[in-house]
Amino acid sequence: MNYFKKRIQSFGHAFRGIRTLFKKTPNALIQLFAAVAAVVLGFMLRISNGEWLAVIIVIGFVFALEAINTALETLADFTCNKEMHASIRKAKDLSAAGVLIASLAALAVAIVVFLPKIL
Repeated sequence: MNYFKKRIQSFGHAFRGIRTLFKKTPNALIQLFAAVAAVVLGFMLRISNGEWLAVIIVIGFVFALEAINTALETLADFTCNKEMHASIRKAKDLSAAGVLIASLAALAVAIVVFLPKIL
């Protein structure tokens, strides 16, 4: 039974992380707005199952990378007492670049899926 209790607790930690992401990360709120807009548009334009898969995957990818980016930045700030060392800056910049790349991929998916239906 201890195994199942620990699994349930791990889900609790993950949901606390999601709450923290949206409460403490302004970019996550912008991404949430974009995700909601994409889902609403998807229903309005009746996109196909394949298009839904692409939209869902890139939404999840962006949120996952934003969570990892926020975690890395939090740890980096903690370990260096907010003094910016060159290696810490490089790690934070690379992590932010990952989110940007995922966001650009999501934008490309949105253009491919939604633009032909709008025009």
